[in-house]
Amino acid sequence: MENHKTLSPADQRRALQSEPGFHDLPPETQQRELNQLDRLNNMNPQQRSRMLDRTEALERLSPAQRQQWRGAVQQLKSLPIPRQRLVGRAILDLRDMPPQQREQTINSPAFAAQFSPDERSMVHTLLMTEPYPPSPAP
Repeated sequence: MENHKTLSPADQRRALQSEPGFHDLPPETQQRELNQLDRLNNMNPQQRSRMLDRTEALERLSPAQRQQWRGAVQQLKSLPIPRQRLVGRAILDLRDMPPQQREQTINSPAFAAQFSPDERSMVHTLLMTEPYPPSPAP
């Protein structure tokens, strides 16, 4: 994406389709990748940057960590909608915290009262790909 950010969306689509191996992917995977590119192009710059940062963080995970993260995504999707929203809101709140504050919050009695141990573990795992906010300047 970074190499093609100056291209028009149509040219980005063509560049993606000309990537080695793209046409070896199943048609549904090809379409999913093209849809993801379209979503990225429709995001504002801040959203796009955050999404690309998360994607890069996911790529830096070990295969075992990546599998653990995917399992947490599936676990989140399997929750009832109200719980998905509650967990999602917690992730949004936590992702803007520095690492130590995230851990303190997840391990706090108030958080434990609101979320099951499985949900807390899921939140922790899903936050592995959330970039930490920059440290405030001294």
